[in-house]
Amino acid sequence: MILGIGIDLVECNRFLDWSAFKKQRIFTKKELEYADSDNANAEKHLANFWAAREAFLKAIGTGFGESISFLDVSVIHNDSGSPELLIAGGAKAALKELAAGAETKIHVSLTDQSDYCAAMIVIETIDK
Repeated sequence: MILGIGIDLVECNRFLDWSAFKKQRIFTKKELEYADSDNANAEKHLANFWAAREAFLKAIGTGFGESISFLDVSVIHNDSGSPELLIAGGAKAALKELAAGAETKIHVSLTDQSDYCAAMIVIETIDK
């Protein structure tokens, strides 16, 4: 059963002028290393990571705040290079509450074109 769907669109150059300090408050070390490894497209990677966070929060029906911090939702890449979400802290608690304790799968799709990046998240329960 699908529990939530979220989508977000971000302008890539939004991250051009961000200081290293601000980026470290928002993105994980792994995300920053991934973006920096492709210096020519670093802002696109950061924009995709931001869009994935926002899309996930829309899918669970909440936002950042007291109970969910920026670092509670992050993008990692599996062995084949596909993006996956790593959920922790308040975001993990909110997901568990939404799923009423059921096991979930999070589908992640990231894309970019010219000056824009987008992410789509689908959260579903897993039948056992």
